[in-house]
Amino acid sequence: MTWNGWLQILLFFAAVLVATKPLGAFMAKVYARERTWMDSVMRPVEKLLYKLTGVDETREMRWTEYCIAMLLFSGVSMLVLYLLQRVQHALPLNPQGFANVAPDLAFNTAASFTTNTNWQFYSGENTMSYLTQMAGLAYHNFASAAVGMALAVAFIRGIARREKDTLGNFWVDMTRSTLWVLLPGCIVYALLLVSQGVVQNLRPYDTAKLVEPQQVQRVTDGKPVVDQAGKSVMDTVTDQVIAQGPVASQEAIKMLGTNGGGFMNANSAHPFENPTPFSNFLQMVSIFLIPAGLTYTLGRMTGSQRHGWAVFAVMAILFFAGVVTAYWAEAQGNPLLAGTDQHVSAMQAGGNMEGKEVRFGIANSALFATVTTDASCGAVNSMHDSFTPLGGHGAAGEHHAGRNCFWRRGRWHVRNADLCGALGLHRRTHGGPHAGISGQKD
Repeated sequence: MTWNGWLQILLFFAAVLVATKPLGAFMAKVYARERTWMDSVMRPVEKLLYKLTGVDETREMRWTEYCIAMLLFSGVSMLVLYLLQRVQHALPLNPQGFANVAPDLAFNTAASFTTNTNWQFYSGENTMSYLTQMAGLAYHNFASAAVGMALAVAFIRGIARREKDTLGNFWVDMTRSTLWVLLPGCIVYALLLVSQGVVQNLRPYDTAKLVEPQQVQRVTDGKPVVDQAGKSVMDTVTDQVIAQGPVASQEAIKMLGTNGGGFMNANSAHPFENPTPFSNFLQMVSIFLIPAGLTYTLGRMTGSQRHGWAVFAVMAILFFAGVVTAYWAEAQGNPLLAGTDQHVSAMQAGGNMEGKEVRFGIANSALFATVTTDASCGAVNSMHDSFTPLGGHGAAGEHHAGRNCFWRRGRWHVRNADLCGALGLHRRTHGGPHAGISGQKD
């Protein structure tokens, strides 16, 4: 535990605190149908959507109708995502030719993304086509977040209204959540991520030639293959695949909407999703923005701003209790590595970092774990973001992507072969201390 680490934690909290009031006040205006600076752009789009769908925006709903509308929308959305996965092989935007998703996995994914729990029981870059990622998973990241925001606002109206038996209009609340808050926020956010190096394209995956071929054990149906003598059957790997695609756009709504389920299997431990300390800071702050802002919206819509700040204070206390505990635990030495130097230095993060993503230090690991656990709905699933290793085995094998990868003479080189998994090279190689790969400098 260092002063630098505590400063990072306080800087994170300060950023969330500063954004709470303006975002909360803006959302209060959006849901109260008051004019905002975005109305000139979004209001015509909103009217067109209501005209196409037959929604009467002036009509409010009782809680039963509001609930039924939410369930119907979620049910139909879930069915569409299930079908999209089941027929993705026959649909466009599938440059890798991925097969249809198995029925049980498709149902599990559709159900979890619809409910904002986003359980990712698959490797995204090996399973889902670009169309499924964008029109299926990223869409549900928007829809499930908008549904959650609509229900939060309906709950606030239930507290604020004493003489009315309606809670607003579900379709209007969800539409305004998407158009006024999520969509513009994600456009700016995705551009910031692209500026940091997050991938955003529709290209087929690149194939790289290994400078040093690697021997890997053959696996069939998840089981190692052995010959008649009982020896492992080994394959020689000479090519590896570098995954890419529309990552930044999905990463933005994944974080801002407190979703899980990243484009890559390693989520935000993957350098194509989270390449720099600044992108890491943005992702952590964005998870808390809407939940924190809604506390101010609560105070504004109920006419008791102290009420809103009281809720914010409770959330802050729980956050600090979690982050202090996590930071303390992360900073302790690992007893399994007794006799080794586990102190923080300029060359190592130190502490008990085995099996965790450590590119940005102990404080950020503790922050990411606490933020993704505290945030509402499916963000709990994003603990996978913080705890998935970049590569290597244990504390002694974890490395900084920027320090282990370098460009020289038109080729990408990797100093540690185990890091290939972090670069989207899906068949991890073991045993080769210096694997180099060729590729394009994008």
